[in-house]
Amino acid sequence: MIRMENENWKIQLSWVKAHIGIQGNELADTLAKEAAANTGIMECYNKTPKSVVRSELGKKSADKWQRNWVHTTKGQITKE
Repeated sequence: MIRMENENWKIQLSWVKAHIGIQGNELADTLAKEAAANTGIMECYNKTPKSVVRSELGKKSADKWQRNWVHTTKGQITKE
């Protein structure tokens, strides 16, 4: 994580509907499974507590939903 910060990586999380032809989805699944099975990876949460990440993600999610709600005219955001 620290190395990524030093190299100015930007990480964006988004929900992807399972296996509907999204390019890279299979690769992401494979890499996630490999990472989960690798017990040699040390977890490091010494920079940002999980609670802060959750809080920020919650706020950003609510803000995004509100922006979408304001700009929709037919309730599409509610359907989604």
